[in-house]
Amino acid sequence: MLKAVLLQLCATILAVAVSAALFGVRGAISAAGGGLACVLPSWMFAVRLAAISRKAGTASVAAFVAGELIKVASIVGLLVLVWALYPQLHWGAMLIGLILALKANLFAFLVKT
Repeated sequence: MLKAVLLQLCATILAVAVSAALFGVRGAISAAGGGLACVLPSWMFAVRLAAISRKAGTASVAAFVAGELIKVASIVGLLVLVWALYPQLHWGAMLIGLILALKANLFAFLVKT
């Protein structure tokens, strides 16, 4: 799980660089907000699952589903927070950051560890 979170962080950094080149500082901040709104809840979810697995030996399906629900709600909440706190939000750049961070999980299976 932590491998997927690291890939999400790398994808967010890539989105910030691309958005900075295309839209300037405003775009870079917007892409960072969109990407980090996905990365932070995913990291907390991964840490929680690792702690449950160490404690009980394996994570239950209920813990996984509850954690995933909390993660999705947190992503939505953080996106609303980014929108509320950054009045110069560039929607295109924020979506670039969010989509790249969300799709980075697809590449987690390709990385050997």
